Amino acid sequence: MLSSQNRSVAPSSHHPQRFAVLVAGGNGSRMAADRPKQFLLLRGEPVLLHTLRRFAEPALNVAEIVVVLPADQLGTWAALCEQHHVSIPHTLVAGGASRWASVKAGLAALNNHQEGLVAVHDGVRPLVSRLVVERTYVAAATHAAAAAAVMPKDSVRLVSQHGSSAQNRSRLRLMQTPQTFEIDLLRRAYAMPELASFTDDATVVDDLCRVQLVDGDYRNIKITTPEDLMVAEALLAQ
Repeated sequence: MLSSQNRSVAPSSHHPQRFAVLVAGGNGSRMAADRPKQFLLLRGEPVLLHTLRRFAEPALNVAEIVVVLPADQLGTWAALCEQHHVSIPHTLVAGGASRWASVKAGLAALNNHQEGLVAVHDGVRPLVSRLVVERTYVAAATHAAAAAAVMPKDSVRLVSQHGSSAQNRSRLRLMQTPQTFEIDLLRRAYAMPELASFTDDATVVDDLCRVQLVDGDYRNIKITTPEDLMVAEALLAQ
């Protein structure tokens, strides 16, 4: 099991220290695979390893990375790290019964840090670009809360019991990760009870702070189905 080793990134009022929580709690049910989707091979390496490598890019200056997995998957990940000679420092944490509980567990692993910015990212979004990650950190440094998002490409309709109605897609956004926050703000948000309406970290924070949206990337796909894995393979091949 890999332990955290903080990189030498000195925090300051102008450049707050950066952290990341990678949440990977899937079981691969929609993949119909023999293993959780975060462990499926993408160009010969686990999906989660690709994601971890993105946040370990030196240019991002992330001081500590926390990886959150279901308790029964910790040993599998440790074995994969050994098999693939993973030397990227990170803290491994057991998650909870929901994504909300898993993010809360990941935050607890950063309790020794009172200030800074924490990016929460889906472990199965391995194609996120350094530019998108950087945008969220920069926006969160100014606005306290930021999230990557993209405009829908297709026409969108709102369905109700009376039928459906067209929506102006220029006013809608599809949420992605990372979603990045001042660490104290995110702790205060996660100190409140879990609600069924929580769909991502932005919805957890909404009552405390307006979330600034930044441009995401259509290539920043979440691998959920076999088709997603095929698309990711093609994009990485480029």
